[in-house]
Amino acid sequence: MGKLAITGGEPLRKTPFTQWPMATREEAAALEDVLTSSKWGGQPFPGKYADLFAKKFAEVHTAKYAQCVNTGTVAIQASLKAVGIRPGDEVIVPAYTWEGTVGPVLLINAVPVFVDVDPETYCLDAKLIEKAITPKTKAILPVHLGMRFADMDEILRIARKHNLKVIEDCAHAHGGMWKGKGAGSMGDLGAFSFQSSKLITSGEGGAVITNNLEYMELVQSYINAGRASLTDEYHHRIIGFNYRLGEFQAAVLGPQLDRLPKQAAIREQNMKHFETRLQNTPGIGLLKPDLRITRLAPYGYVFKYFADQVKDIARPSFVAALQLEGIPCDGLFYEPVYKSSLFPVDSADFPALSWGREKALDLRNAYSCPEADRAAYHEAVWLPHQHFLGGSADVDAIADAISKVLANIEELRGLDHKAIRNQKLGRADRES
Repeated sequence: MGKLAITGGEPLRKTPFTQWPMATREEAAALEDVLTSSKWGGQPFPGKYADLFAKKFAEVHTAKYAQCVNTGTVAIQASLKAVGIRPGDEVIVPAYTWEGTVGPVLLINAVPVFVDVDPETYCLDAKLIEKAITPKTKAILPVHLGMRFADMDEILRIARKHNLKVIEDCAHAHGGMWKGKGAGSMGDLGAFSFQSSKLITSGEGGAVITNNLEYMELVQSYINAGRASLTDEYHHRIIGFNYRLGEFQAAVLGPQLDRLPKQAAIREQNMKHFETRLQNTPGIGLLKPDLRITRLAPYGYVFKYFADQVKDIARPSFVAALQLEGIPCDGLFYEPVYKSSLFPVDSADFPALSWGREKALDLRNAYSCPEADRAAYHEAVWLPHQHFLGGSADVDAIADAISKVLANIEELRGLDHKAIRNQKLGRADRES
């Protein structure tokens, strides 16, 4: 019997962390109001709660307009349609992200072009973007990942130089700011998710924000079955679908937006304390801070695990041991999208992958992104944001568990194969 829980010892922590999502009387009152109003859906458009939330959400993110939609994936798809992405156009995307970032590109018969990530932030590496631009490139789709922003200064410079649109994937960035500007407000549009794990959640849901009225009108028509937008200044008429957010979902968003600043401050304080505990720990590395992030959106804490510094014990074993010490965490949180089992692209289903080519583009084998590979399969360890909503004792428990596993790392030798298999199975079942 070893000292680690995974080898028969006692787990360091036996009590759960803060539950997420949270429910308060404010959410209950809003849901009761919707229930008794008999106005449950998103039509008439927009619903009362969807409209109230959208206006405040736009303000928080320094944008003029916001529109609730039924998922974050739809938020990206509607944004792509609004900026005029057409079949065959190319959209630059990061290799290391959730598959739902890239799926909408294919669903409108455009072509995703994968670019590697910056090893200091795990976000789209702006230094590599221009090498990926072709005459067919029409947009850049950066993702603000974990606690970090993509380099919006450089991305916007490149976009202006090459006349490209920018759509920010802000699924991790609720309330975040870059040099005083809200996440999603710097590019042409910003797409947010309200899925269950997010900093604000309605179970499922999303929003699009923008400072461009024409884009907002196109988003509204697209997600409201093609109906004219609320302002209809540009008189666009397009084929649309019912991608509206229902009022039950919208009702629970307002109270969470009100709580977000206080929760963000708690998370940030606890994460800073956590970093003081991790500093100079052999085998552990931290993502690079960026002073241009003027308001943190701490969706999750991401740190690096260096197997070569701890007797070459692979990350899956480290993560499995940490989990059994009572610390929920994830290693294989994302994969390079084109390698993922959740991204089974058949070129016959997406004709643009064949246009102008002797042989259809094989996305699974057309790219090599070593930094995304390293993050996905070897380095990155993700801790959920709700772990940092408690007190310093919760943070110390995480740090103590990491120290315990590292101090007894030799006990994990020989467990790699089983740990890797379990993580892959867990990722296939996990909803993100």
